[in-house]
Amino acid sequence: MINEDPAASGRPAPLHRSRTSDARAHTALLLEVARRYHIDGESQAEIARSVSFSRPTVSRMLAEARRRGMVQIRIGHPLERVLGIERALVEAFGLHQARVADPEDGSAVQDDVARCAADLIVEAASEDLVLTVSNGLAVTATVDAMPELVWPRSRVVQMIGSVGSSDTLLDSPETGRRMARKLGGSFHPLPAPLVVGDARVAAALRDENQIATTLELGGRADIALVGVGAVRDGQSGLIFREYESSELTEDLQQTGAVAHICGHHISAAGDHVRTVLCDRTIAVEPERMKRIPLVVGVAWGEEKVAPLAAAMRGGFISALVTDRTTALALLETVDT
Repeated sequence: MINEDPAASGRPAPLHRSRTSDARAHTALLLEVARRYHIDGESQAEIARSVSFSRPTVSRMLAEARRRGMVQIRIGHPLERVLGIERALVEAFGLHQARVADPEDGSAVQDDVARCAADLIVEAASEDLVLTVSNGLAVTATVDAMPELVWPRSRVVQMIGSVGSSDTLLDSPETGRRMARKLGGSFHPLPAPLVVGDARVAAALRDENQIATTLELGGRADIALVGVGAVRDGQSGLIFREYESSELTEDLQQTGAVAHICGHHISAAGDHVRTVLCDRTIAVEPERMKRIPLVVGVAWGEEKVAPLAAAMRGGFISALVTDRTTALALLETVDT
């Protein structure tokens, strides 16, 4: 058993003890008390009983240990790191929200990002939600990650025409239907292709009652769930493969398009750029999409850094969901 330290109790130390040994013993005692309290989890009362000190004396010793730097409290967790990145993204790009997944070794980035996106949507939504959805891998993965809910008043709206993809699970009609089943609500399809062959046909389709109603409902949704595609050397990838032409490639190169979102091409500065497809496209209009209260953009990977930065600069995305590596790369684009 350890007797109460004279220095801690205020009594004068015996003359035969050197001041050096007294100081060393006192420091060792402070370390022991601090360790037992902060690491071992003992209460001040338990420590006081075990070393024959009063509880107030133990309290003073703990305060002294903190004051002398023997106790350094650090809050540390992987989540704390990504929270800081999320705050930086919100500030840098003027977002409403950001979610950053930090996959563990061996974990699939796609699955972790999709879970973050699904969590964000559920947290932001209500049972009478109007949710409009685009297409693609990121959107489909988010739908897969959604919990099964019972929200019969919820409505899911297809915001972009079908691309007729060979993988129908990635196309907007099936994506919307599956999201509606997840929410337990209704689905409002957009029965039209993304791009038609003639501008007059597109205008006529937009005036057709069901298509006009669906586009109008999608444009006033509470939340939009979208992916972001990359444009490289005038090529837009799978979604536009059937519509690519030398004229479109020239348009995209001359306008500096780096991304497409919901069927609309945008420049690095975030401006919507006009191409030969604009008047032939069936989708919620870009300016209307910007007015949706929460547009959740989901994407990851090096090839999506420039497209995501462009979409955020242009105000097409108000909530970003990505992984840590992509998020850090995005922050490096600020002021560049």
